[in-house]
Amino acid sequence: MFPPLDELLHECEALHGHICPGQVLGARMGMLGCKLIGIDDPRGTDRKKLIVWVEIDRCMTDALSAVTGVRLGRRSLKYFDYGKVAATFLNTETGRAVRIAALDSSRALADARYAALPSKKERQMAAYREASEAELFKIECVTVDYKETDAPGRPRTRLTCTSCLEGVNDGREVNVESGEVLCRPCANGAYYTAATFPGEQANAV
Repeated sequence: MFPPLDELLHECEALHGHICPGQVLGARMGMLGCKLIGIDDPRGTDRKKLIVWVEIDRCMTDALSAVTGVRLGRRSLKYFDYGKVAATFLNTETGRAVRIAALDSSRALADARYAALPSKKERQMAAYREASEAELFKIECVTVDYKETDAPGRPRTRLTCTSCLEGVNDGREVNVESGEVLCRPCANGAYYTAATFPGEQANAV
């Protein structure tokens, strides 16, 4: 079972560096997601059953990680850059999965319900702590594309990109028609481009 919300928020603040409305949403989302898929102890006995996909790289994600124990480095936390305050929770033992998204209407709810509080942050903090789950979240049962190569543990495969010669784990390579094996950046373009620092040769470190 989860500790009380206030105790969890102290843990969220310690991980994230401050407390904010997004942290409250993330904490409540994590608690709700685990409950809906039958995960009672995500940081203990159930830790190997839980996989979470998050859709934004903001405060909510740190809070969700603190509350549930999922981590990128453990491969129990997955990230898609959708820009949405949303997450999907999967119980790998039962296959049950739910996606939870924060409702934009909760912002207006905070302003209306706590109009006497002077700042938007205070209004949202109060509302996100006390509003019902139905007032805060859209909830839907889903199925997810979860393969063995997405699972925690040792890499299942490792190949070398024939272009950049860097290793690629767990089926993330692209097999092109010519028979070459390419990493995704070499096949589709990367977020970075090669550059040099002033006065240095290319590829110098």
